[in-house]
Amino acid sequence: MSDKHPLLTRSHHAEHTLRAEFGATARLAVPLALANLLQMAVYAVDVIFIARLGTDELASSTLAVSTYGLALWCSMGLISAVAPMAATALGRERHAVREVRRSFRMALWMAVFAGIFVMTVCMFADRIMVLTGQSREIADLAQIYLFWLAPASIAVIASNVLRIFVSTMDRAVVATWVTVLAVIVNAGCNWLLIFGNWGFPAWGLKGAAIASVITAYVVLAAYIAIIQWDRRMRRHYLFGRLWRPDWQRLKELWRVGMPIAAITLAEGGLFASAAFLMGAIGTLELAAHTVALGLGALAFQVPFGIAQAATIRVGLHNGAGNPGGIRRAGLATLALSIGFALAFAILMLAAPKLLLAIYIDVDAPENAGLVALALTYLVVAAAFQLFDGWQAILAGLLRGLSDTRTPFVLAVVGYWIFGFGTAWVLGFHTPLGGLGVWIGLAVGLIVTSLLLGYRWHARERLGLVTQAG
Repeated sequence: MSDKHPLLTRSHHAEHTLRAEFGATARLAVPLALANLLQMAVYAVDVIFIARLGTDELASSTLAVSTYGLALWCSMGLISAVAPMAATALGRERHAVREVRRSFRMALWMAVFAGIFVMTVCMFADRIMVLTGQSREIADLAQIYLFWLAPASIAVIASNVLRIFVSTMDRAVVATWVTVLAVIVNAGCNWLLIFGNWGFPAWGLKGAAIASVITAYVVLAAYIAIIQWDRRMRRHYLFGRLWRPDWQRLKELWRVGMPIAAITLAEGGLFASAAFLMGAIGTLELAAHTVALGLGALAFQVPFGIAQAATIRVGLHNGAGNPGGIRRAGLATLALSIGFALAFAILMLAAPKLLLAIYIDVDAPENAGLVALALTYLVVAAAFQLFDGWQAILAGLLRGLSDTRTPFVLAVVGYWIFGFGTAWVLGFHTPLGGLGVWIGLAVGLIVTSLLLGYRWHARERLGLVTQAG
């Protein structure tokens, strides 16, 4: 078996053309995007089942997932530093197996620490909710959900480390199939534990949380089993001597990863705060926001998958000292995102009720108010599809250059000064209400994408690119 990594073979030893870069990027991005979409199906299963319990349960689970999800996404942003580090090592080709192994082992260490952090946040979430104006009844329901959900944290973050590993090993399709397994397991466990089918206890929200925990550990076990079974991945000896620290590598992961986590906090915090703003406006507005944002998040998964591929592609080219390859990777990923964003925006405008029917019964009389509000929010979501994808991909491209600190500052300016500021003013100081909050989200995404786009355009002038030596 050749020691040459397959991504290196296709990227650095094949014809360097934009067409070749499109092919290499698509090979990596398509299974990652599919896995992301399937992961949204896992979340959608939760919403579908919990919505049957009632509006209060749906609203409380939304606040709970906003809190849990924000802490979780920050933690996954932290460990995602392993992607550019591993890809750059593969691009250099020197001692690649050892360098990749060291990086991923320490990323697994960080996954444990980060999981403990997420669990700690979950234990105090109800106090945060009450302080932000949520009703005590909704906060108490959300806290029950989070108490049972918290143990999933370490497994979810560790699984994300292993997902990055299989992607850098040219096995991104593994992530797709593992997520298919997650959808099946989560749906089955929800059906059994929420409503008490087949003699199981009817635990309601508690059952939904326990279903998520079971799913998280099944996914982690699946990744470990596949990595140990696959010959190319097994040769990295990823799980051997996990107890041995590599403090220098851990420090490097922290240095690169903290700004990524901070960017995630800035963006995720904007959307999480939007849920809290909606909850302060009204329960119906929060429920409508939940289903509309679910569709926006569903659409986001494709550019997010492309952004994950962009980080790896740029890291490979940067490690090899190939500025032309970096430029082509940027063109390929940004162009791929445009086509999808336009298609989904058109679908949102042309058939919004068809999309909303994924989550709720749009013809039920009791859902009329919710549907009317959600349809209004979807118009705004359609308008910012392109910029939502671009900001994710531009952040991924810069991440491939290990450029994370300045993008964090730009994200804070875009998301919070422009985005949250607009949402607050329009949502609470004009008659727009919930629609004003959504306009604020759009403003934050547009400004952030423009700022990141300028930095990517100026990457060589700013000295971000490794030159061939």
